[in-house]
Parts: sequence; C-alpha cells; structure tokens
Amino acid sequence: MPITQSAKKAIRGSLRKKAFNDQRKKAMKEIIKKIEKVAKTDKKEAAKLLSSAFQTIDKAAQKGIVKKNNAARKKARLSRLVK
Repeated sequence: MPITQSAKKAIRGSLRKKAFNDQRKKAMKEIIKKIEKVAKTDKKEAAKLLSSAFQTIDKAAQKGIVKKNNAARKKARLSRLVK
C-alpha cells in the first residue's frame, strides 16, 4: 500500500491511464476480430473496414499500447487477409 501522498496520487493516475489503455486495446482487438469474421464471407465489406482498423491500430501504437512493429505486423496480416 502506498504511504505518501504522492504515491497515492501516482496510483490514481496509473489506474486512469490503465482504463484508457484497456479501452483502446479492446477496440483494436474487436475491429480485428470483426474484419477476420467478415473477410470469410465478403472481401469487399472487409476492405471497407480496413481503414478504420488501421486507424485504430496506429493510434494504439502511437500511444504505446502496442509496439510499432507489432502494429505493422497486425496491419500486414489484415491487408493480406482482405486481398
């Protein structure tokens, strides 16, 4: 347990940041799963969703939720899946 006031404040801040990070990571995973599901039936519809997925993945990489190369790999796999 934190004892000092600054340590308590740091925990509050880290919990807030964790909530934002979890939300962004969840959104990224959901759009990836959605594209993978749609790509099995309709490639054109999946291609339309691709730009929003790229945007979500790039934002997660920019905020440090996933690493840059991890984001690039996810985008490459999605684009290859849609082709």
